[in-house]
Amino acid sequence: MNCHELTTFLHAYVDGELPLSQALEVERHLEGCATCGRADAELRKLREAIQGADLYFPAPSALRARIRAPQGAAGAIKTRRFRVGNWLAVGAAFVLLATGGAWLFRLMWAGSSDEPLMQQLVASHVRSLMLASHKLDVESTDRHTVKPWFEGKLDYSPPVPDLADHGFGLIGGRLDYLDNKPVAALIYQRRNHTINVFLWPTDDASPSAPVLATRQTYQLVRWRQSGMVCWAVSNLNAAELQEFARLFQERMQ
Repeated sequence: MNCHELTTFLHAYVDGELPLSQALEVERHLEGCATCGRADAELRKLREAIQGADLYFPAPSALRARIRAPQGAAGAIKTRRFRVGNWLAVGAAFVLLATGGAWLFRLMWAGSSDEPLMQQLVASHVRSLMLASHKLDVESTDRHTVKPWFEGKLDYSPPVPDLADHGFGLIGGRLDYLDNKPVAALIYQRRNHTINVFLWPTDDASPSAPVLATRQTYQLVRWRQSGMVCWAVSNLNAAELQEFARLFQERMQ
């Protein structure tokens, strides 16, 4: 981890929000870099100062009395109008959900319930970029070399699409461990951007369109196809990563 990368993670590190693997990388860098060590110390001092500051100011008793006082007929009219407005807002929200519910569901699907897994995915992707020993177990641009390599190592055979004709070159694969199980990781390259694709079987056989999420400085795209759940992780721009996911899904069929 260099100084530029550390600035991305420092606030989350001080707040205790980083996965263990990333936190260890930050700590190793801080031990050997005096400049970043000072930035860490200053951020912690600022955090402590904000937490210790007395930023609460009680409302004056006269103001509290005015707020709690009966509002009379004019206040009742305003209250009724406000309630009507509330019901209109509820109705509009219901129409929005009815017409765009599938789209909203896909956005939610890439969020809350998958948050711990997404943290693991990003951590594994970052490790593969930082540690050569974690990037590849089998190095090859030939799908007919990479796919057979997984035989006997997993209880499923991952699809390995060839997307070189679209500018996404396969460079190899490896075994990884996510969500308490071993999984296949396929590695592709787009210019100087590495794409990690993690995939494993799922009980939900229905296909789903790619859904984009962003965590820290990385893009993640999730989809289901052919009984597999797939995650692509990269710092490639969102549009190209979504195009990669679409092509990958098409070639899985």
